[in-house]
Amino acid sequence: MLRACNPQPKATMRILLAVIMIIPFAAAGQIDSLLQPPEATQQLIEDFLQNTDSEGEFDYNTIFENLEYYLERPLNLNEASQEELESLGLLSDIQVLGLLNYRQVAGDLISIYELQAIPSFDLLTIRRILPYVSVGGGIDDYQLPIGQMLREGRNELYLRWSRYLEEQKGYSPLEEGQSGSRYLGSPNQFYLRYKHSFSNKLSYGFTAEKDRGEEFFTGSNRQGFDFYSAHIFLKDYNRTIRALAIGDYAVSFGQGLILYSGFGAGKSSFVMNIKRTGQALRPYSSVNEINFQRGAAATLAFGQHLELTALASYRKRDASILEPDTTGLDQDIRQISSLDLDGLHRTPTEIAGENTIGQTTFGARLRWKGRRGHIAFNALHEQIDADLVPRPQPYNLFYFNGNRLFNASVDYSVVYQNYNFFGETAVSDNGAVATLNGLLMGLDRSVDLAVLVRHFPRDYQALNPNPFAETSGARNETGVYLGLEVRPHAHWKLSTYFDAWQHPWLRFNTDAPSRGYEYRARLTYYLKRNLEAYVEVRDEVKEQNIDKAEGKNNFTLPNRIFQTRLHLSKKVSKALELRSRIDFGFSDNDINATQRGFVIYQDVLFKPIGFPLSFTTRLALFDTDGFQARYYSYENALLYAFSIPAYYNKGTRFYFNLRYRGIRNLTIEARFAQTYWRNQNSFGSGTEEINGPARTEVGAQVKYVF
Repeated sequence: MLRACNPQPKATMRILLAVIMIIPFAAAGQIDSLLQPPEATQQLIEDFLQNTDSEGEFDYNTIFENLEYYLERPLNLNEASQEELESLGLLSDIQVLGLLNYRQVAGDLISIYELQAIPSFDLLTIRRILPYVSVGGGIDDYQLPIGQMLREGRNELYLRWSRYLEEQKGYSPLEEGQSGSRYLGSPNQFYLRYKHSFSNKLSYGFTAEKDRGEEFFTGSNRQGFDFYSAHIFLKDYNRTIRALAIGDYAVSFGQGLILYSGFGAGKSSFVMNIKRTGQALRPYSSVNEINFQRGAAATLAFGQHLELTALASYRKRDASILEPDTTGLDQDIRQISSLDLDGLHRTPTEIAGENTIGQTTFGARLRWKGRRGHIAFNALHEQIDADLVPRPQPYNLFYFNGNRLFNASVDYSVVYQNYNFFGETAVSDNGAVATLNGLLMGLDRSVDLAVLVRHFPRDYQALNPNPFAETSGARNETGVYLGLEVRPHAHWKLSTYFDAWQHPWLRFNTDAPSRGYEYRARLTYYLKRNLEAYVEVRDEVKEQNIDKAEGKNNFTLPNRIFQTRLHLSKKVSKALELRSRIDFGFSDNDINATQRGFVIYQDVLFKPIGFPLSFTTRLALFDTDGFQARYYSYENALLYAFSIPAYYNKGTRFYFNLRYRGIRNLTIEARFAQTYWRNQNSFGSGTEEINGPARTEVGAQVKYVF
């Protein structure tokens, strides 16, 4: 937080303070042999899927790349810019601003443990960032020869395979007289990734993936993999060229009202993390087949205060093509009902929509930044070579129709004493204006407050927005968020938020204007680096269509989801960590019976230092009345990948990950995971259905560094 610090403390006193503070952390700087994403990041992703009512598996590389780099070359806290501190993803905006203010008033940090003298930095935060930061070392020199960066860089190669052992309906042949879709490919999923990097300045590489059910070197994929991505990215080459991207890249403007390609976490247990931050341009190496640009982009600096980002992109998109109107309209006009977002090409229908249209994007961002903040002007032009005509439904009456869309916005961030004002206001070319504005406040050394107000009209239109919101699309929503973090003691922290919103127009699966609210509170206790425990309560009431259990009618009514959690993490030794969790709660509405349930699990993380084998494992027991009483839990998976399944029904979940690092520069991993339902004789639905109560996944990965 932004409090005035004492002027220039004497060096001897600061050294003594640093030595005293080192004692509790003496062993914390060691890096174990089983590197996993920080628990803070795990919880953000878990919360993200909880809020979007989805589950999935994700390639973690793009989120973790900065941290991976800083493990080998820790970020110098005395030299780091605001953007670099934000890119860690482990500090709240209040903590970043507090550190910058402390540096300005008190000078460079003498020891990393001096962070405890900065308001808003608690022991848990310091422990979290220890492996990735330092207070020594200089910044990289500008204008290193490109040839040197190519010769002296680091190369990484990943090969990954996974599949389900049980046969799913999509792979079984159609019986005589039976109709339906079937997958044309095998149930194997393949992933290939190569990356060359020098420091965090130069990166180039490619990524290739074949999803389960897609063809491989045959049929529609005679070229091999179904998805290919490649990039070249240069960062901070000199004082003018701050970023240069060729190939595939990610773009993020402002608070996400017109374009945001990064991982934009929403409501979470990190109640102060509500502000979109990060670099405008980043290299893209993920396997998400939708959320990126393909072409070229650059960020150029003009002096110390002004910078310009410009981008140009053209890429093919999947779409659902509408048949030409036979009543006399021009047969040459192509129309699509939607832009497909899943990137799957397994069945003839999915393949028919593959890469059927082109999307052209031009954009620019002009930003002025000073010591206390920035203001930026953003513009984006999108064009597709077909008319987007959503199938007529009341809820999509105000959705974008046509083939051209222009958006413009102004975003800002201003720091004044203990306050950080930020926000963005955007307009679409139909005249609709959306706005989001927030305030982060350091009320006291141990109290921080966040406020965010958002208003997205029902007719605001953008193709790839991703702002802080209850729903996606940046439309048809008005809301207010309040977050509070209190640190009453060195080992205790209380985090809580309240969010209320309303939707003035209909939404998908909600046949009337609706509203809702949510509150969440977490009380955390932590002791040095050995113990962390928290208890949490989350309560959400949201109006939506609710199907009557008996009958075909649905009603727009409030639905309540109440959940509580008790979590305990204990490091028994340097090699062994135990994590235990209990979730229980209910889902309730006025026309159906209450669904209740609980989940209990035990994790064991065995990661010895100096021994080539390590493993993580979990056994979970769950007993719920159905999908409405579901719980999301992060799972350790293969390196830099992760899984967030939804636990529901009655059954068990078990996984075991084994890692071998006995050969220099080589990491070999294997994974076994199984979900078993004891109250059902089938698993999944549609083409994903398994005739049996269990679904078993196996996988393996090789990482080679050279």
